[in-house]
Amino acid sequence: MTRSVRIHAFGDADVLRIEDIDIGEPGEGEVRLRIKAIGLNRTEITLRSGRSPIKPTLPTGLGFEAAGVIEALGSGVTDFFVGDRVALVPAYGAAQYPLYGESAQVPVRSLVRIPDGVDYTVAASTWAAYGTAWGALVAVGGLTAGQTVLISAASSSVGIAAIQIANRLGARAIALTRTSAKADPLLRAGASAVVATSEQDIVTEVKALTDNRGADLVADPVGGPGFSELARATASGGRLVLYGALDTKPTVIPPFEVFARDLTIRGLALTALTRDDAQLAALKQFVTSGLADGSLRPTIARTFPFDQIADAHRFMEAGEQVGKIVITL
Repeated sequence: MTRSVRIHAFGDADVLRIEDIDIGEPGEGEVRLRIKAIGLNRTEITLRSGRSPIKPTLPTGLGFEAAGVIEALGSGVTDFFVGDRVALVPAYGAAQYPLYGESAQVPVRSLVRIPDGVDYTVAASTWAAYGTAWGALVAVGGLTAGQTVLISAASSSVGIAAIQIANRLGARAIALTRTSAKADPLLRAGASAVVATSEQDIVTEVKALTDNRGADLVADPVGGPGFSELARATASGGRLVLYGALDTKPTVIPPFEVFARDLTIRGLALTALTRDDAQLAALKQFVTSGLADGSLRPTIARTFPFDQIADAHRFMEAGEQVGKIVITL
């Protein structure tokens, strides 16, 4: 038996329960992982709250990202061994594996070894954030050196990762955040400029920062009515990648902006990329090399012990953090 978080109903953080469950033995192509740290993501909160269009059968476990030590191998596993320190690249649904727990069975194709000198907290902070940012900026967005990218919700773990990836590519990152209170941390994280969306006009500020041209690429996890302003702040022929729906109101797309200025709007789900072997390999290579050369470095906002996982969810929902929230075991 292992202690694991399950939900029996959709709702607020109070629905998270720690229970003793039997996870069995790893199946073919799986390993059993003794979990040392869990990366918290909006994906789990959206599912837990019932906002996700995907409704798993209840009760269900949760989890999208974790790091730990391999305890047992399933059949067909040849490239990893008991005792290996590994992290998970999300290539599965947020309720497919009970990663919110002390141990879990996980798919071997998602594993990456943790380099010496990197602790479990950092390892659990890496792959969902950098994977999503890589998908939005590189795989889908096609960002290149010299271009400008507009990053919404820039103080999130994905936003910080996107800033670093833009800099690694030789592009310019303009960070969007609600208030100027987070401007200094975002500038220290590598943003070339910060626009406070509740205090400044996005279109005016972005045009001023880009010689009236607009951003070549927009990476947005928010949606909602504000999406139309992002379109107006995009350069003609530019691209907008929508990878979330933090704003629960309908997303507004201004048709004249889209067809008159030849804008491209794309959606992104990390798991749609990582289920493809070639994309998964490309992501692993890009992020691993960035971690090795120091251009990519996770920012951890706060850690919580496992027994306080409901408090960690509440902290994320408050939206005050800069960087990643991690659960430690």
